[in-house]
Amino acid sequence: MRFIRFLITHGIALAVGFGLGVYLLPILTAPPSPDAEMLAEMSEGARYTATFTRDLEGSDFLHWGEGTVSVGPDQIVHEGRLSPGPDYKLYLVPEFVETEAAFEAVKSASVQLGDVKTFGGVVVKVPEGVDIDAYTTVLIWCEAFGEFITAAKYR
Repeated sequence: MRFIRFLITHGIALAVGFGLGVYLLPILTAPPSPDAEMLAEMSEGARYTATFTRDLEGSDFLHWGEGTVSVGPDQIVHEGRLSPGPDYKLYLVPEFVETEAAFEAVKSASVQLGDVKTFGGVVVKVPEGVDIDAYTTVLIWCEAFGEFITAAKYR
């Protein structure tokens, strides 16, 4: 009986530690976010702007984004905050979606632009050949867990 209790309590501690590690590792290893002045400068000349908000259907207390997104032909600039997490990717999506299921339905028609490694402002280059006018929405997705983080319709 004592051995079983030992296994259960240590198993729980291991599971909690693993969960905290998955959540905290991206925060601890994240590079510094660009400063506000740099983000403002980089967003000048953007063709479109949009807003990430916390009140989307697919967002929750662990998966959210807020702030302004500037979309230009060369780069996407986010001035705001994102909930921290692992393996975030920035996508351009052909229609506005706000849930995991809705994004999964259009993911094949979407384009992944790059990694999101900072949570207090983001700059992602638009690869050559990607036409931002062919899409309507910027979306951040957690690739590792298939989690919707946030989205903003820019046109």
